[in-house]
Amino acid sequence: MCGIVGAVAQRDVAEILLEGLHRLEYRGYDSAGIAINHQQGIQRLRRLGKVQALGDALNETPLSGGTGIAHTRWATHGEPSEINAHPHVSSRIAVVHNGIIENHEKLRQKLKGLGFEFASQTDTEVIAHLVAHHLGQGDNLLGAVQQAVTELEGAYGTVIMDAQQPEKLIVARSGSPLVIGVGVGEHFIASDQQALLNVTRRFMFLEEGDVAEITRREVKVFAKDGTGVERSVIESNVTHDASDKGEYRHYMMKEIFEQPTAIINTLENRIVGNTILCEAFGAGAGDTFATIEHVQIIACGTSYHAGMVARYWLEAMAGVSCNVEIASEFRYRKSFVRPNSLIVTLSQSGETADTLAALRLAKEMGYTASLSICNVPGSSLVRESDLAFMTRAGAEIGVASTKAFTTQLAGLLLFCGAIGKSKGVLNEWAEGALVQSLQRLPDAVNQALALNDSIASLAEDFAEKHHALFLGRGDQYPIAMEGALKLKEISYIHAEAYAAGELKHGPLALIDADMPTIVVAPNNELLEKLKSNIEEVRARGGHLYVFADDEAELVASEGITLLRVPHVDEILAPIVYTIPLQLLSYYVAIIKGTDVDQPRNLAKSVTVE
Repeated sequence: MCGIVGAVAQRDVAEILLEGLHRLEYRGYDSAGIAINHQQGIQRLRRLGKVQALGDALNETPLSGGTGIAHTRWATHGEPSEINAHPHVSSRIAVVHNGIIENHEKLRQKLKGLGFEFASQTDTEVIAHLVAHHLGQGDNLLGAVQQAVTELEGAYGTVIMDAQQPEKLIVARSGSPLVIGVGVGEHFIASDQQALLNVTRRFMFLEEGDVAEITRREVKVFAKDGTGVERSVIESNVTHDASDKGEYRHYMMKEIFEQPTAIINTLENRIVGNTILCEAFGAGAGDTFATIEHVQIIACGTSYHAGMVARYWLEAMAGVSCNVEIASEFRYRKSFVRPNSLIVTLSQSGETADTLAALRLAKEMGYTASLSICNVPGSSLVRESDLAFMTRAGAEIGVASTKAFTTQLAGLLLFCGAIGKSKGVLNEWAEGALVQSLQRLPDAVNQALALNDSIASLAEDFAEKHHALFLGRGDQYPIAMEGALKLKEISYIHAEAYAAGELKHGPLALIDADMPTIVVAPNNELLEKLKSNIEEVRARGGHLYVFADDEAELVASEGITLLRVPHVDEILAPIVYTIPLQLLSYYVAIIKGTDVDQPRNLAKSVTVE
């Protein structure tokens, strides 16, 4: 959940490292630090807060040198502070690290017994001392790191620098991603290729258990057993299209308004005429889908909500049973694998620790095949899955996911159609109708975005609110959950979501004039039931904010504020009704004065358990 950047070059690298940190700041922004290997030894600067504070410090105290490491932190062990900021040092060693060392307390006691003194509360500092210890036993730097990692339990992506060997970096990866940027007479390392796009387009992705020695001239990679291995160098076509907010005040608003284009990109070349191309999910996907009798979806957070929507679609459209589970729960329970089951993992980054671990577990359990729906080509989840579908949302910098969510939904709708088609459940007419609906989706999202000004005005009603309730029925229930998540993420208002039919089973006790109730109400077969739930809230003095289909027979009245949403095909409603909830959360956060793009305590890519 942090950002790592490193470089070995003939030129000064401080500005390269700092720019890389700026590009990764959405992944962690409690503190930042940099260490440069100079003729006088390792020079280090660390600052509490965002990367700009480190940049200001570098302006006052410039660091020069061709080998360096840098880090932006999201705190796990130890409070956000300068003393806990990376890089951490031990004698001649400096270390940056993503992940969690689960046995750090045991190692800490061992190292204290060996005479090492700890300056921080972090688990990372044990890596620095452990490497220094093995280096003192006569190992070279590579050997010292290889020895040290055998003692580490947990997840780590780590880069180690030695003051006495300024021409090299050693990197190790287990459970936390690292990518090597390949240059000409220089090499780079980062936790995400986005950090390095200004210096290279050629990347080498490290595999689980890899340790690599990086110099200006070469990269040597060693597998977990110490044998030398070759890792392919891939030319990346990823663009860093989010570096400029343009006309928008925040990245989140920019990304909300990018959704029509993002969805067009998701669908492009995946449908031809009135047909869905099953091969969009990978070579042989159609043949695999034809054998599938059950789908298990694994995801976290916003992606979990996307999976919940897909369950409604999959069972209705393809006649295939589906379970959806939070990855961290799936990992730690005994589960039964049904015959001919497909495991589907959803992740914006493709590096979500729990989702990645769940995929690895599922492959051991005997699932027929695995499919990843993801936004990052070359990510661990994509590389380790049998099939993959890229959502093509483009870089998403705002921590609260918007376009990554709606493009996941668009991809999942295609997936459900592809399964139904492959199994012969979705006939040619139904497939054509689905494709035509999908082709209307970008325009439908544009129409929903036209509600922007009305929602900005409506949000003023939430200025003094501290709690909110979201309601939906059927495939709108997960959308209500997503709306509640967005509101709590960026405005810090406590928000809950319920299936509207559950109101009388407890949530009605919360209703009063100070707790707004937000309802999503498309014009479908559940609308009449939803109207009864609306009356249940109004009868108890609650105020409702209803996002209703143009064609729904609902009217504004005392206790009901109505916002009309343009009519949309029923199958598309979950995607379209997401838009006004995103806008509502954004404008409430503006009114509350919170940090919209970088909300407190959160980070974009959750690469730890």
